[in-house]
Amino acid sequence: MKISVLGGGSWGTAIARLLKYNGHSVKFYIRDKAVVDDVNTNNENSKYLQGVDLLGLKATSDVYEAIKDAEVIVLGVPTNSIRSLFDQIKDKISNDTIIVNLAKGIEVDTLNRVSEISEEILPQNVFVTLSGPSHAEEVGKDIPTAVTVSSKNHEVAKKIQHAFVSKYFRVYTNDDLPGVEISGALKNIIALAAGMSDGLGYGDNTMAALATRGIYEISKLGIKMGARVQTFNGLAGIGDLIVTCTSMHSRNRRAGILIGQGNSVEDVNAQIGQVVEGIKTTKSAYYLSKKYNVSMPITEKLYEVIYENLDPRVAVNDLMTRTYKEEIEEIFLT
Repeated sequence: MKISVLGGGSWGTAIARLLKYNGHSVKFYIRDKAVVDDVNTNNENSKYLQGVDLLGLKATSDVYEAIKDAEVIVLGVPTNSIRSLFDQIKDKISNDTIIVNLAKGIEVDTLNRVSEISEEILPQNVFVTLSGPSHAEEVGKDIPTAVTVSSKNHEVAKKIQHAFVSKYFRVYTNDDLPGVEISGALKNIIALAAGMSDGLGYGDNTMAALATRGIYEISKLGIKMGARVQTFNGLAGIGDLIVTCTSMHSRNRRAGILIGQGNSVEDVNAQIGQVVEGIKTTKSAYYLSKKYNVSMPITEKLYEVIYENLDPRVAVNDLMTRTYKEEIEEIFLT
């Protein structure tokens, strides 16, 4: 297939490499000319995916050249950059071009999922999202990985499944598009909280509590937004949550550690060097919790830490001293 990958961060690079390995004709758009030169000259993206051989992949800084004649466009850019990218390319692509999204977030200004942004600007194009426990650093080294793809069009989802699957990269389909998108976005919030716990010097008990109660929070909001509970128990849900909360490959976890150690959000973003989706998604999820009247205490406290300068230790104390409750609540009994 003729596939364009837009975005030269670590994940976009790993996926462009995977698709090249799978035998597709890949055009790779990277905005930063220095990174383009690195890819084309040294066969490596040393800034974002150091040490990974890019298999003769070629990059361009011309987005229009990259999308020309594309059958599939893969979005490897941050969530809050997608709207402007769609506006830029909407008159330059065929109605038959499939849009595949890799980003895991919710647009801050509108509280829209990426599929909803796509439906608004590119209503004629079938949208697919890819999600699941998948660090670029491992995919780039052919470490076995399993993910899921989701779309309202199941036949197109299967087509993308076949395009992406390899002996190292197993792809499932899941027709619960809201659930897959919400899982992927909100797990970053819990990973920030898990990292913050580490930064404060807390232990495995705290991490396990945050992850377990975190998937419950994600599920509650997701179901109110039209998702199915089963999705949160799968690769896009608990699978992605586990890897993001526990791995140092996770930007969100590393950002949380820095916040727990007392760094400002501005310093954290500078030190991480790539977009930390969970920081903006915390704001989106906080406002969604108000919109749908869903109690999300971890999200609420993280929002107060990031946006209202609440001391992280106070946030943990507030969570530990909440009103006592039953663990298995109504949502899982209906």
